[in-house]
Amino acid sequence: MKKIINLLILLLLPIALLGQLTPVTNQYILNPLTINPAYAGNRGGLSVAAFYRQQWVGIPGSPRTMTLEVDAPVLSDKLGLGLVVVNDVIGVTKQTEAMTSYAFRINVGDGMLALGLGAGLVATNTAWSDLIVLDPGDEYYLIDSRVFLVPDFSFGTFYTVKNFFVGFSIPRLLGYRFDFDKNKYALKVEPGQYNFILNAGYMIPMGPRAKFLPSALVSYSPGDKLLYDANAHFILYDRFWIGASYRSTGSVTALAQFAINNQFKVAYSYDFNFGKLGTYSNGSHEVMLRYEFRYKVDVINPLIF
Repeated sequence: MKKIINLLILLLLPIALLGQLTPVTNQYILNPLTINPAYAGNRGGLSVAAFYRQQWVGIPGSPRTMTLEVDAPVLSDKLGLGLVVVNDVIGVTKQTEAMTSYAFRINVGDGMLALGLGAGLVATNTAWSDLIVLDPGDEYYLIDSRVFLVPDFSFGTFYTVKNFFVGFSIPRLLGYRFDFDKNKYALKVEPGQYNFILNAGYMIPMGPRAKFLPSALVSYSPGDKLLYDANAHFILYDRFWIGASYRSTGSVTALAQFAINNQFKVAYSYDFNFGKLGTYSNGSHEVMLRYEFRYKVDVINPLIF
């Protein structure tokens, strides 16, 4: 039974703590700060956003994620500060991460280059007692874990010029493995397990009332498959955004965002997996509410950047 419990721990503990890979969700489209600390302060004013994501609807214990994001430029826009708080519930495991971001912004030619660092803490625990056992006596093995605290760091760069943007980041610089004998996480620094993310796009004007934004994200980890997203979004009247994304893992996402005014925005996205997972779930839903306390008319892309 102990071997089974150990196997369950490996399966249910958050992926983010077991390695240096960062799961990419739809949030990076609406909030690049989740994957790149260099984005902090790029909206030109204080921005507060809340996200809720329900993944794999229809599967018991499927992941639920709530995110609060705050960022703003300071020191005459030379420095960007950000804070992202993420709460994940995956089965009987709960994880809360608080990540601060610091971006130093400098003018390079006609564009702006930002160099970013992120630092924070991750708290996780597993309520094994919530599981239902079939064999009498097995409940003695289902003892709730204590709360573990581990550090987290990230690095990124972000460059914008006219209608073009490109960003490069390593969202996690530390990796962790659970040591069953010591009942704690062991820190591992393994550059070979880093997840390198490249994100780029270009805004194409289509008359006075419409714009077209194609973009792409490439995620690479040595020894693993190269993953990519291809995105296409249309912006109408600078108020309504609609688009779709294709992910190489076999999923398609539809996204819509509406600006009620120059400060308040709401968004919704739905993605469906066409692989085996799609036969067991009804897709994933994600909603966003954002309020910007200062409107910047010359932001390259009101949807993302």
